[in-house]
Amino acid sequence: MRIYVAGPYSADTEEEMLANTNKAIDAGVAVYYKGHVPYIPHLFHFVSKRHGGMCWADYMCIGIQWLKKCDAILYLGSSKGADIELHLAKKWGLKVFNSIDEIPDSVGDVFKGHLEIINAIHEKV
Repeated sequence: MRIYVAGPYSADTEEEMLANTNKAIDAGVAVYYKGHVPYIPHLFHFVSKRHGGMCWADYMCIGIQWLKKCDAILYLGSSKGADIELHLAKKWGLKVFNSIDEIPDSVGDVFKGHLEIINAIHEKV
């Protein structure tokens, strides 16, 4: 499954935003090791550091476009953005997980996907 990681990002301090980003990254890695493909919108934290000028609405618009492509959402906790993402995921019929433990293991599927990608790369080389 393609699983969107939703959770708090915005905070009062840079340290808290980084901590929220790290929690989302850790969750995304756990999703991957369960055999799924995570999308971690919090990684735009680093885009923001490199390229200023984008605002919360820009990040939400990008994230929601990715959410449309996902099969499920992992809801880490409440925030303005995460709650909007959760609402849309439910509206669109995506599976909703509230913890890593709720996500089924599917390791064989992800490795099959890796082999397909590797074979496609070799065909192009």
